[in-house]
Order: sequence, then C-alpha cells, then structure tokens
Amino acid sequence: MFIQFPEVHVPVQGLDEVELPQMVTIRQRYDASKIDDVEGVLREQLEALPDHASYEGKRIAITVGSRGIPYLPEMVRVIGEALKEWGASPFIVPAMGSHGGATAEGQVEMIEGYGVTEEACGMPIVSSMEVMSFGDLDGEPLWCDKAAFESDGIVIFNKVKPHTDFRGPHESGLAKMMAIGIAKHKGAASLHSFGFHTFTDMVPRAAELFLQKCPVAFGVGVVQNAYDDICCIEACTPENMMATDARLLELAKDRLAKFKFDACDLLIVEQIGKNFSGNGHDPNVTGRSITHSCDDVLDVKKMVVLGLTPESHHNAAGLAMADCTTRRVLNDIDWEVTWANTLTTGVTSACAIPLYANTDLEAVKLCLRSCYRLDYPQAKIARIKNTMELHDIQISTALYEQIKDRADVEFVSGPAPLAFDEEGNLLDYDYREVAVARTIIECSRRVFLVTDRSKFGRPAMVRVAHLSDINALFTDGPIDKKWADLIHEHGVELFMV
Repeated sequence: MFIQFPEVHVPVQGLDEVELPQMVTIRQRYDASKIDDVEGVLREQLEALPDHASYEGKRIAITVGSRGIPYLPEMVRVIGEALKEWGASPFIVPAMGSHGGATAEGQVEMIEGYGVTEEACGMPIVSSMEVMSFGDLDGEPLWCDKAAFESDGIVIFNKVKPHTDFRGPHESGLAKMMAIGIAKHKGAASLHSFGFHTFTDMVPRAAELFLQKCPVAFGVGVVQNAYDDICCIEACTPENMMATDARLLELAKDRLAKFKFDACDLLIVEQIGKNFSGNGHDPNVTGRSITHSCDDVLDVKKMVVLGLTPESHHNAAGLAMADCTTRRVLNDIDWEVTWANTLTTGVTSACAIPLYANTDLEAVKLCLRSCYRLDYPQAKIARIKNTMELHDIQISTALYEQIKDRADVEFVSGPAPLAFDEEGNLLDYDYREVAVARTIIECSRRVFLVTDRSKFGRPAMVRVAHLSDINALFTDGPIDKKWADLIHEHGVELFMV
C-alpha cells in the first residue's frame, strides 16, 4: 500500500535566513584488513568440519537472512557445492522473521535482490511462512521454519554484528538467526512479545533450545570490516556455535565503523535500507534507536533521511528515528510492508511518520532552523551516504576544525557548499569516481568534455578539473555569452552542436 503525500506549504519564520555552512570532504581511516579470497577461505573452513560422510543422502537447509553481505550468492553457492560433494541435497530457506512483508513471496524477492537465486546458487529456494514448534520459553512457544525443521540438517548461515536495539553476548548473528530469523513471522512476533529489554537473556536461551531440539548441521558466521569488506569467515559445529557467535560479535564490534567525532547538530543520511541494518540505519553509528540502547554512540541534535535503497523493497523501517524527511521518500514507502515488519517488534513508535519537506534543501534547512540558538554558518553538519560507508564523508568546516589533527582523519577536498539542483535535490557524488576521472585526465594527451547545457552554472560538490585542463568542450547548443567567453579565455575549443 502506497500513499501519495501532498506538497506542504507551512510558513516557517526565519527559514530563508538559514545559511548553510561550507563542507569539507574527509576520509576516516579504519582497520582495512580483509579476506581477499572469500570463496577459498570458506571452502577451507567447510573442509575442516568433521564427518563429511554423514551427509550422504540427506536434505540440508541453508538459511539466508535479510542483510546484504558482499559475495552473498557466491558464499551460499560454495556451501551448497560442499554439501553436494558430501552427498547431500541442499536447499535455501529465507530466514528473516517478518521481513519481506511477512510473506513467502516477499522473502524470496528480498534474497533475490541480493543475487541469491536458484540459478546463481545451484539449488532450489523453499520459501514458506509455515512453522513447527520445537519447545517453549517461559510459556511462549518457539518456532522453526517447517521445511528446515523437517529436513535432515540446517546450516545456520548469517552475518554477525551488533544489534540495533539491545546489548549482550549474542546480538545479531548465529544465535539470533536460530531464535528469530528462522522462526519466520510467527516466531519473531512470539519472541518480540517479551520486549527488546529481555533479548539479552531470551535470545541465547532460545538458541540453546534450538540447538537441542532442531537438526542443526553446522554454522557459518561472517564478519565485515568498516569498509563493508569481509574480514572473517568461520564454520563451526553445533557444539561450539554459541561460543563462536559470541567471539565473532566482539570482533564485529571492534571492526564497526564509527564517526571520529562525538556530536553534531545535523546528520544527513542519503539512504537507509534493510540491506544496511534492520533499523535501516545502524543505531550503532547514528545513535538513534527505538529502544535508546545506543544513546552513548553519537549525540545528534537532528537527523534527516533523504532516500530508501532499492534493496529495501519500499520498507521504511528506521525512518521514524529521523527528525525530517522528504515527500519523495514518503511516496516511495510500502506502508503494509513497513508496518508488518515494525509491528512484529511491538514498538509501534517505529511506524511513526516524521516531519517532511518538499525537497532535500527544505528538509536540511528545517532541521537546522529547529536547532536552538544555532549560528548557521558554524553549524556542525555531517553528510553520509549510508551507515555502511563512513570512510569518505562530508562534514562542515566547524566540525572539521575539531578533528583535523587526528591521525585517522585525512583531508580530501573543500571547502565547498552543499550543492542542490534546480528542484532542490541534493547533488550526489562519489569521490572514488572523481579520483578515477582525475587520474584519467592526468594520463591523457588531450581531454574532451561533453556536457549538455543544463550543467552550466550548476554547483558541484567537488572539482574534478579546472577549465584549463580541458582541450575541447562539446555541448548541445548555444550557451550564454559569459560562459563562451570564459571557455575561450582559457584556450578551450568550443563546439556547439
């Protein structure tokens, strides 16, 4: 269900007086160690598991969750290939609680969005919301996907990371996959009925019972570093699965990307999505959590969200934590999918609709205008693409002055204004693409620039080159005389076609 929100015309006193500060692009440095040969390391881990011959003739389920992981389809395929070599018949089970609109079709659509298809992985996908009870916890039934429960073995495969809404020795990972992910919508709702404040105790207890009552074959835990690269893969037996999960969580916490500053007036998040976090944006980064379990991470006065990822399939979980968004974002939300996911948690405030503006520019200014007694040119602003990409970010000059002397912060470019197009949308850029373009220019004998007339006069987030670096410029028709004179002044040939 989609809702078309109308334009808003609420008069805001002083909005026109909000002057946006200059921005600096910086590079935050983290531990970059990673696994170069992901498939090779995974094969080694699987080969080290005992009793390969015991899989002969057995049907084995492999869990795939809702989080995006690099090389996800490749890793699922490698696990399936190993099982086939051992004589088993593997199949994939989407295991993501209530995600995907709490439907079998929606959950298949989610994993296929990550490239996990029957063709890519070489095995069937068996998706259903049917579950089987394998016991109870404090009087509440515990559930497992029916196809997985009736199989001869289950491979618990999941990314291990800090959870968005509780703290404990087991958060998002192998234990939570057994307690909630593979429990589908019914089981997820059942365990969430206890409340997030109980999860520190309830998740490991449910996982331990799962290991006792369900046919677990082995587990595979994956940890990513701050650059979204895989830095650790471990296969484990059921006997050491809980210990492995706890140890990998500590590694994941150590490798998690965080800001090099403690507070800001405004955090601009270009995209949120289920591929980044169950909360859309990771509260371990933003400090914004529906349970307030991450309040000690970052002091953010205001946060604006400007988009949803395609991988979210219009699920806006986490948007409620923003102070402001845009009409474009709200019109992109499937509210039934979002409500199914958030209502499962029992935290109805997670479905709240934040203040919205007509454009990105208005949303940014509204957030700054709502900060108390703020000197706008000195505002401390941070702009990120998402909570998985924190290496190259933009911060305002005032915020840069606070951290510029840190050894783990590198100046990249600026200062430059936040740039918006004629419709008030924030202009995007990727500094890595800019760096490639600069290298191409430096290595070229002649440089031709081809652009349409709309680009003249449009502000840019970062300068790729100076006009004098260009030999010839091609555009699609007559341009203003001031631009033509400037081009000729720098010795550039101008072609208007």
